[in-house]
Amino acid sequence: VIINVGGIKYKVPWTTLENCPLTRLGKLKSCNNYDEIMNVCDDYDVSCNEFFFDRNPSAFRTIMTFLTAGKLRLLREMCALSFQEELVYWGIEEDHLEWCCKKRLRQKEEEAAEARLYEGEMVFSETTQCAFQDNSRLSLCMRKLRDMVENPHSGIPGKIFACISISFVAITAVSLCISTMPDVREEEDRGECSRKCYDIFVLETVCVAWFSFEFLLRSIQAENKCAFLKTPLNIIDILAILPFYISLIVDMVSTKNSSKPSGGAGNKYLERVGLVLRFLRALRILYVMRLARHSLGLQTLGLTVRRCTREFGLLLLFLCVAMALFSPLVYLAESELGAKQEFTSVPTSYWWAVISMTTVGYGDMVPRSIPGQVVALSSILSGILLMAFPVTSIFHTFSRSYSELKEQQQRAASRQMR
Repeated sequence: VIINVGGIKYKVPWTTLENCPLTRLGKLKSCNNYDEIMNVCDDYDVSCNEFFFDRNPSAFRTIMTFLTAGKLRLLREMCALSFQEELVYWGIEEDHLEWCCKKRLRQKEEEAAEARLYEGEMVFSETTQCAFQDNSRLSLCMRKLRDMVENPHSGIPGKIFACISISFVAITAVSLCISTMPDVREEEDRGECSRKCYDIFVLETVCVAWFSFEFLLRSIQAENKCAFLKTPLNIIDILAILPFYISLIVDMVSTKNSSKPSGGAGNKYLERVGLVLRFLRALRILYVMRLARHSLGLQTLGLTVRRCTREFGLLLLFLCVAMALFSPLVYLAESELGAKQEFTSVPTSYWWAVISMTTVGYGDMVPRSIPGQVVALSSILSGILLMAFPVTSIFHTFSRSYSELKEQQQRAASRQMR
């Protein structure tokens, strides 16, 4: 039989096609008339008994190799998803692919699904996120509001709004650092409030007021309020804003209770209130996560973490196995042969194994004997190798994710311009 695919002719014996009866080529054997043949191929030359297929000749060459030799592999110069379409057309199952090629195909499918999901979210946000879709003046204002708060690349108002938001995040981070200075902490512990403490409180109030105003603007222009509140970045905003108001309420309640005479129970209550206030103020660091709205790098980091869960799991597994191996060894070497008893038990040796394998080396626990130092050298070298294995794959995933997000943002910007 003569098979012409994309202008390239193949002479194949009928016995080869009989080995795969469920494929498109195998169905040619059972065709009895011209109509049945045309249902299988694109054209047919009766005089030469030649079947024409308007498909990719490079992919068909690989398929012919599979029919003759039983090996099916992806082409390096061809898109994996396009090759998948060729397999569907010729009726060949993906299970016949080699395991490495199948892994590559699954990876491309996951990336394509994520790209479709991202583009679908972009289209949904552009078409249905605004609560007013008519041509009224209110609708126009809402669309402009949406572009300003959600898309910094929409124009000058969006860029100004993003710059102001980033500036307030930076101011919040600086004020959080200043509030932990020893002199400010001493005044807070004594219940005093100097000019510096008052200025920090006013600055924090202004920042929280801006963040609350920004969150209010985002919620106004969102049509589906439930979907808006379920977004991860919006959840982070809520967790970062609420502690300020909760701390104000707790502070007011504690002030009222402190004005009343109380004994030991009242002091314990005030200590607990102070602990709650310190914990709530520490949650202000979540404001830094707001930078993910405007930073492509932070978005890439989140996408990389989501894609590399297996690699991070392998890294943790390697670290745990090595800890279970080197901790008893260094404990045995130091407890039996060491000059000092720093390694009192195997559980305490776990801490030493972690900081040694990650090449941190605080120096709080140091092996003194020669066997212990040999174990320490082995653990450090093993930690370097074990940490390097998954990191290479994580780096490639980060680079690929950054390129994909950058291309998606460019496509979204060009679509918005059109």
